[in-house]
Amino acid sequence: MPRIVAILALPGVQLLDVSGPLDVFAQANTESGRAFYDLRVIACRAGPIRSSSGARLLPDAVAGQTTERIDTLLVAGAPDAATQQLAPRVRDWLRTTAARSRRFGSVCTGAFALAASGLLESRRLTTHWASVDALAQACPGVVIEPDSLYVRDGKLRTAAGVTAGLDLALALVEEDLGREIALRVASQLVMFFKRPGGQLQFSRKGETQPAGRSALQELQRWVAANPELPHRVPELAARVNLSPRHFARLFQAEVGVTPAAWVETARVDAARALLDTQDEAPKRVAARCGFANADMLRRAFLKHVGVTPAEYRRRFAGAAHAAA
Repeated sequence: MPRIVAILALPGVQLLDVSGPLDVFAQANTESGRAFYDLRVIACRAGPIRSSSGARLLPDAVAGQTTERIDTLLVAGAPDAATQQLAPRVRDWLRTTAARSRRFGSVCTGAFALAASGLLESRRLTTHWASVDALAQACPGVVIEPDSLYVRDGKLRTAAGVTAGLDLALALVEEDLGREIALRVASQLVMFFKRPGGQLQFSRKGETQPAGRSALQELQRWVAANPELPHRVPELAARVNLSPRHFARLFQAEVGVTPAAWVETARVDAARALLDTQDEAPKRVAARCGFANADMLRRAFLKHVGVTPAEYRRRFAGAAHAAA
């Protein structure tokens, strides 16, 4: 019998969270020459599902009103998933179905629905980089891997965000049908079989934003505009007429990180901007952004972005730069 793959689409769902994985599974049917997967879209309530783009999906069933044995259950995310209140019958259906299924999980912010249903406690998972903090606050018992594109923890499978749902679906195809079929699916859909790097390379979460009292914000804007300067604590403290010790305590209390950590992040941001738009050598980028040498830049980049400056430039340089 075909294995039923059901995707619960939350109200306001992002279409690619649903259509991306479904296309991977459908292509796996084509490449294997048989209907290995039976694909279903499940709604939280009766009627069409309005997506975040305005397009509407016609579901195959409504949560709580289907008794079919689901092999793989995934919850697709929505921009406001963190604040959505699931109906009790939907939460009950999620818990019951997840318990009976061979595996279950989420794409992007669909993890919030699993959390609300009590299915993530003490589990290891991932979600969209911009939602990591909110999910950790909503479900303190989870272990979140913020750089992973997808994570496997027992029966649980979670994907980082939107296009990472395709990566997760392809990994599930490989589990079920083997590497050769998964490779053929990836080739047909023109996607990476194993995408290089993690999701931090796409993240803008770490970009420095001025915080704290006005004097500290002005100082932070000055640092961001002049990343090549030394920016040691004594010099920074002098600019705001504070003693180094008092400045360091005040900065961490109001900004949330140490001055050194903030400066390093600001320098990485500056380096990303140069790598996005200019074709300078790594040594020159390092000097313009306040790093002692290219190796220091590389280490800071790996820490904050998850890839090397060279890898980042290859993937994210502007079109004109890439053509050059």
